[in-house]
Amino acid sequence: MEEVIKKEWYLEYDIQVNRAGLLGDISSLLGILGINIITINGVDQGRRGLLIKTDDMNKVKRFENIVKEIDDITIKKLRTPGLRDRLAVRHGRYIKRDVDDKKTFRFERKDLGLLVDFMAELFKENRHKLIGVRGMPRVGKTESVVAASVCAHKKWLFISSTLIKQTVRSSLLKGEYGDENVYIIDGAVTSKQTDEKHKQLVREVMSLPTIKVVEHPDLFVQRSEYSLEDFDYIIELRETEDQEITYEQLNKNDLFTNDNMAFGDGFGFFE
Repeated sequence: MEEVIKKEWYLEYDIQVNRAGLLGDISSLLGILGINIITINGVDQGRRGLLIKTDDMNKVKRFENIVKEIDDITIKKLRTPGLRDRLAVRHGRYIKRDVDDKKTFRFERKDLGLLVDFMAELFKENRHKLIGVRGMPRVGKTESVVAASVCAHKKWLFISSTLIKQTVRSSLLKGEYGDENVYIIDGAVTSKQTDEKHKQLVREVMSLPTIKVVEHPDLFVQRSEYSLEDFDYIIELRETEDQEITYEQLNKNDLFTNDNMAFGDGFGFFE
């Protein structure tokens, strides 16, 4: 017996008339047409998103044509779901994206759960990805990367860091290679280093076909052969929406002394 292959779709609609029983009517119509509902959630004020599945695209088109005759809702999106669609349904809101730079995504500290989920989905794809993370000290950058690694069942490895104590590595152990690892580079720390062995290790890690996360990517590219165009994703994390990300404090030489740790105070995200 030939197996029936079902395909997922993302459906999003605006609620024009928020009457009692509307969701039930839409759900019933989908069921009558043989379209399965996987997940439903509000994704914005007056807007609802659904992940649906069907074995026939004509069923989806039929649903769309019927809904055009209904004044209660207006379909806004009907497409193959992307990562942002899946996360919007899961968390009830869309990830903010830069209007001009589509690879830049913006989060606030209150969004740490969404950020961790987003990065974990990126980490699960076993292929090269270079991800930059911008943000001021103690906003939760490193903790979020570590938490996302745990969620994705990946091992995190610090190539350079100031979490808990300063870390500047010059080599990897035999078991520290592989696409099950997430390599974390603190661009502020690495950009200050004159140790050629550390620089060589960074170049080696950057060439690996796996996940690399660079905190403070702007500082990292200032003193390396890489550019921001090499990054697949840029994530910006702020305490509040209007917080400015600056590098004055990060450029101070005394930032990296053992007696003056300005980066984080342990895994505060888990407290």
